[in-house]
Amino acid sequence: MATDGRGPGDRPALSRCVPIGRERFAAEHWGHRPLFTRAAELGEDFSDLFGLDAVDDLVSSRALRTPFVRMAKEGTVLPPARFTGPGGFGAEVADQLDPAKVLAEFADGATLVLQGLHRTWPPIAAFSRRLAAELGHPAQVNAYITPASSRGFDPHYDVHDVFVLQIAGEKHWRIHEPVHVDPLRDQPWSDHREAVAARAQERPTIDETFRPGDALYLPRGWIHSAEALGGVSVHLTIGVAAYTRQDVVREAVARAADIAELRASLPLGFDPADPSQVAPVVEQTLDALIASLADPSARDAVAAAVADRLRRRRRSDSPPAPVRPLATLAAADAMDPDTLVVARPGLDAEVTVEVETVTVRLATKKVALPIAAREAVNALLSGRPVAVGELPLDERSAVVVARRLLREGIVVVADAEGGRRAAAGAGTAEAQSAATDADVSAAEVDSADADGDPADAGGGSPDGERSATADFGTASAT
Repeated sequence: MATDGRGPGDRPALSRCVPIGRERFAAEHWGHRPLFTRAAELGEDFSDLFGLDAVDDLVSSRALRTPFVRMAKEGTVLPPARFTGPGGFGAEVADQLDPAKVLAEFADGATLVLQGLHRTWPPIAAFSRRLAAELGHPAQVNAYITPASSRGFDPHYDVHDVFVLQIAGEKHWRIHEPVHVDPLRDQPWSDHREAVAARAQERPTIDETFRPGDALYLPRGWIHSAEALGGVSVHLTIGVAAYTRQDVVREAVARAADIAELRASLPLGFDPADPSQVAPVVEQTLDALIASLADPSARDAVAAAVADRLRRRRRSDSPPAPVRPLATLAAADAMDPDTLVVARPGLDAEVTVEVETVTVRLATKKVALPIAAREAVNALLSGRPVAVGELPLDERSAVVVARRLLREGIVVVADAEGGRRAAAGAGTAEAQSAATDADVSAAEVDSADADGDPADAGGGSPDGERSATADFGTASAT
């Protein structure tokens, strides 16, 4: 499993879904054609991500609510009241999943859909974050649990690309070519219901029985339907909401507000019901828009606007890994030069440098540190685990900087393999005492800055590096 970068250790998430390299997948399949792969070609199944026990756990023990759950039978979505209800005293909210109702509907042939698993099931959350980062587009994950010999939904297409991962049981899939290529989010299959139904009667492009470990990539717009065979079937559907050229068009048109000619009023007495009046106005307007975009500086402005818009959307669509507030505060108190930290997975941070500060900018805040911390910040955000004592600062300053970024949710504590962990001993009395002893002498130094970390009272260190008091006592977040 060492080919195409698909080693068992740092194996890319995409390589678990397709048997070919990234470049070939991008050229031959992404956004164009489906790709069905047998488990033997992928080298491992998906049991580490999900399974039958996970379904029972989520249904019976997690108090899931709509819209995280829905059920459907033979193409019809069931009313939520058929499978939800209040949870008793202290949990009277009426849209909670009712395990007994789910049992009855499932036994009667209804498909259970667990939605938003990238938010509710940690192994899937971590996997979907990695996949979204590799694809450059946001991803979300649903699970479809279908009783034997049952069909949940009629033939339809999705308005997003999907990866289908078969978890348990067998399911017969039929895939047909699109009737509406590359549909946008506001162009659902129901707009082409008759054409979709007719295409589904034709010879399918893919007609396969999926078994555990099999995978399918399906571009948006491709028509599909599936039916469980012989036993319960479970599969994951990873929906990828690809950013499109329509996003570029929106920004290009939005720039029209800067062009005086494109802000002009339509003619006096304009009649929109008269095609002879509408046609020349449309032609003149489009010519003016095209002319305005011919200027290279205008195109640069559009490119900058597109970059800004999509970055803000990505931050909203693909939030970073969650933090554990109590464990994080305990780890911050116990931090020392041996603590291993790493950038928070999925964090889209921008680092800017001013004359006297280096600033980490996030979607909701910014954290400013003195310029002496610049190289340390770059090391902490590199994506590689780093011991605090190895940062290019004296040890005291390094702890202050790393602790600050940990408390701000910018870095997390990592183990030797780079995974997150709770700091060993972080909550013990010994660790808390050590942290207190190290910080108490600096309390007066930092009293003027409530947001700053306690810092050493000395102004320099024997090796000539800048010290905590000189540089890091006034770090602030805004």
